[in-house]
Amino acid sequence: MQIWAGLGNPGAQYAMHRHNVGFMAIDAIAEVHGFSPPKKQFQGWTQEGRIGGDKIILLKPATFMNESGRSIRAAVDFYKLDESAVTVFHDELDLAPFKVKVKTGGGAAGHNGLRSTDSHIGKEYRRVRIGIGHPGHKDRVHGYVLGNYAKAEIEELSDLLGAIAAEAEWLARGDDPRFMNEIALRIQG
Repeated sequence: MQIWAGLGNPGAQYAMHRHNVGFMAIDAIAEVHGFSPPKKQFQGWTQEGRIGGDKIILLKPATFMNESGRSIRAAVDFYKLDESAVTVFHDELDLAPFKVKVKTGGGAAGHNGLRSTDSHIGKEYRRVRIGIGHPGHKDRVHGYVLGNYAKAEIEELSDLLGAIAAEAEWLARGDDPRFMNEIALRIQG
């Protein structure tokens, strides 16, 4: 069993923020793979399903970004898993927009959702880093990540989320390089 957690902020006013791309990825995976309807659990929303032969619990913490780790910890404890069973989908300033990189472990790089997760479960979980690009100056970061995707970006965003969902089986199997490669092939065409 694996827990795939998307990071974001709950509420309609945040739905299209760059900071919520983790939530968007979880929603796309749930839709494409026919997961159960969301239910309130672990201070968030969960959906259950299978991708290939793997049982996956999708989790969207409702704790707001800065406390995401509390929700993830509650799910990890309930299912008696360790951090290696956790995959976190999140926005990444240091990656070009619409690029995806997967890694295990690492620092939070100023991301409060990762910082919270690190403090609650440790750092050795898998991260699906979804590039949002950098606005150019650190003073503009806050408004940028908490800003909506531009209308001109919606098609690319939709293509990326579709590719993440379509190729999720590679992630479930633990073949991170193949997952990244298949996404790159899909979105460059």
